[in-house]
Amino acid sequence: MNEVDPNLIDIPADAEILDSLTSHPPKSFFLYAGAGSGKTRSLVQALVALRDKRGEELWMRGQRVGVITYTNKATDEIKRRLDFNALIEVSTIHSFAWSLLEGHTTDIRGWLEANLKDEIAELADLQARGRPASKAAKERERSIALKRMRLAHLPSVKRFVYSPTENKRGRDALAHTEVISCVSTLLRSKPSLQKILISKFPILFIDESQDTNRHLMDALLEVQQTHAGKFSIGLFGDTMQRIYADGKVGLETAIPPDWARPAKVMNHRSRERIVRLVNRIRATVDTQAQQWRSDRLGGIVRLFVVPQNGKDKGMIEENIAARMATITNDNQWTVRQARQTLILEHHMAARRLGFSDVFEPLYAIDRFRTGLLDGTLPPLRFLTGEVLPLVNALRAGKQFEAMAVLRKYCPLLLPNVLKEAGSKQREHLARIKADAAILTDLWKDGADPAIGLVLETISRSKLLAIPDALRPITDTQTEAPVVANDEEDEDAEAPRDEQIAAWTAVLKVSFSQIEAFARYLTGASAYDTHQGVKGLEFERVMVIIDDDDARGFMFSYDKLLGVKAKTDSDRKNESAGAETTLDRTRRLLYVICSRAEESLAVVAYTGNPAQVINAFVSQGLFERSEIETISA
Repeated sequence: MNEVDPNLIDIPADAEILDSLTSHPPKSFFLYAGAGSGKTRSLVQALVALRDKRGEELWMRGQRVGVITYTNKATDEIKRRLDFNALIEVSTIHSFAWSLLEGHTTDIRGWLEANLKDEIAELADLQARGRPASKAAKERERSIALKRMRLAHLPSVKRFVYSPTENKRGRDALAHTEVISCVSTLLRSKPSLQKILISKFPILFIDESQDTNRHLMDALLEVQQTHAGKFSIGLFGDTMQRIYADGKVGLETAIPPDWARPAKVMNHRSRERIVRLVNRIRATVDTQAQQWRSDRLGGIVRLFVVPQNGKDKGMIEENIAARMATITNDNQWTVRQARQTLILEHHMAARRLGFSDVFEPLYAIDRFRTGLLDGTLPPLRFLTGEVLPLVNALRAGKQFEAMAVLRKYCPLLLPNVLKEAGSKQREHLARIKADAAILTDLWKDGADPAIGLVLETISRSKLLAIPDALRPITDTQTEAPVVANDEEDEDAEAPRDEQIAAWTAVLKVSFSQIEAFARYLTGASAYDTHQGVKGLEFERVMVIIDDDDARGFMFSYDKLLGVKAKTDSDRKNESAGAETTLDRTRRLLYVICSRAEESLAVVAYTGNPAQVINAFVSQGLFERSEIETISA
């Protein structure tokens, strides 16, 4: 009798997906696929089966299979694996949303009008309760004026424009968050848009479904239930790996009971000991436990506990890497490029890499967080994608590169503007060159100008178009130039527009922090986080736990380990079934520990070494023989 290969235990899950897709009508499903389970392979396999079994039928009806992925990189990878088959339309969430909205000018205008009126009313309420002569009041006044101006111009917009990869300017341009919010609202309120969706994509796959915007997810689930016989959804993901704040909390409980729920239990990535560790991390959350491959036994995990008063953390971590090289008999641990250092919270990266003054004010705003972390927040994208490339090119004397940026973004080089210049185009271009020189001079003699001063210079010269979100503050800066250490004229008692306050704080920061932040966003820095390594894997991983550096803003390992008591807020959230600091922290630990293939070092900085060690042991995460205390 032939033995069943234990590494093929997930075949029934893939078969259940295929059965769901080929039944009449197709059945919706939610595939649980934990870390290293081969989720993308299952997704591609399902798409190939759909192409082969139902492709001709779909083509005859003029229909396609839609796939929503989280990043452009994931989109390209799936397209490549499918040989760029035209039956399958793979796109990011923003591109998908715009494919439904584009051309629906009247509906978009109606949504924008209602949304702008709500925002104006909110600001007006803050204004009524604030101190009239304060800086906050002036900023709110400008923000209200800009929104009213946009509202007044809405009737004249003939067609709205949007790009998922860059910031569009002008009265007809939509922001990234607006596109998602608009399509989520209209899908629930406009049967006509629902019909467009289901007639175009009778089957829709959503990759990384746990991180899909909750409003859009709710809308899609509602459409599926309304049109159950004509519209099927396939969700791929793992709720334990939700890492973005706007993902849907409790997605697994929102799935209708008639959906199929296949599950993949094999971990093809990590060795046995690492799989055992990540299983223990999630054991208190659900019953999902992974199985390691029969040919992936062994693996090494170590916990290094370091007193919080350690002065040179970089040196401490290099010494720990050398220790891991000895323990694993793998000298590649001592090669910086051969190991991946993951930090558990962005505040840690901000402090270690020198951009905390930019990061922290923006991260404090709930609605900014996702755009901040994935780099799509429009003013941030303007700073990192337009201002920074221009500044770097000018400072390096690379005139060709600087001109390429200006040709793409400078409003003074628009065809209609150049046409109006007529015979004076030479003088027009000379003025642009002179203004670029003034901008470059801000860094003269090694200076590091404030971001606000840079934007004030750009605003005056019109070298680039300042985004609306920054114009209220840059207008203020023109009246009173930014001084890095000036005192805030805060409303002492009245609430302030938090978004404007956040950007006001950022504009006082040295511009070099934007460059540091840009390196971090592109993965070019020495550290990475759970977002940056989403879906990736590495032979050697070092995980840094440091609540002091993370500042306990959204996460707390001391709380997770029981070293620090829960707050009243934690207990209130627990009793209400809402997400807690402990939930977020546990998910982060799971995501980054599960990136390791061969060996894993967890470095925990703490003021209570003995308590931390006891907590890790009592929770079954590490054996005492796997723990070392490092003297600071």
